Amino acid sequence: SIPPFPDANLFNLKPPSIMGQAMRMMKYPHAENEINAITGAIITGDSIHPPIPLRWHRLDDGVMGGKSITTHSAGGKGGDKGEEWLHFSGTINTDGGGFTSVRAPISLIPEDTEAIAVRYRGDGKTYKVLLSNGKPAGPFSNNVSWQADLPTCIREGGDGDGADNEKSYSSWEEATLPLSSFIPSFGGRVNKKESLVLVPTEQRQISSLQRLWSGQSA
Repeated sequence: SIPPFPDANLFNLKPPSIMGQAMRMMKYPHAENEINAITGAIITGDSIHPPIPLRWHRLDDGVMGGKSITTHSAGGKGGDKGEEWLHFSGTINTDGGGFTSVRAPISLIPEDTEAIAVRYRGDGKTYKVLLSNGKPAGPFSNNVSWQADLPTCIREGGDGDGADNEKSYSSWEEATLPLSSFIPSFGGRVNKKESLVLVPTEQRQISSLQRLWSGQSA
């Protein structure tokens, strides 16, 4: 669960901290990140539904003045099934923020969709897969998004492709996330009290997110 947000009392912050955070917010290249989105990790579809190409862009806590840094890149056929893949990496800094994400707009999720199958490699951390209508969802937003945990493993002594690293990415993993398991949240805060239903055709964005608050994983 996500701890409560700290009180937003700017009077407790030193002026240099306020100015630095404001400057980072102004400089964050949100629009540029969207323009420079890259294609990768498509929704593969099935015998009835065609593949859906996805264009991914980064959205990190710099949008709120944070200091986290990420990169993402797309690759050719990866894994033993030959899928296109997306590589997302970076460092989370909880000073002024505490989240990183990569996200892509979705044209349409079929109405009869019951689950999302994900094929991935991780670094031992737990990430979140989010679905939303694509509208802004800040800390105080009333716009619902839906999240499901995606735990990842890590392999000692290699990355699954023959690289001799002391600690590296896991081999390929697969997870099936039923839409019924996605939990509604508002601005990152989980809300299990309201009787909300995830409607596949209303979802217009998919995200992979890693969040830390006060140095702890969400």
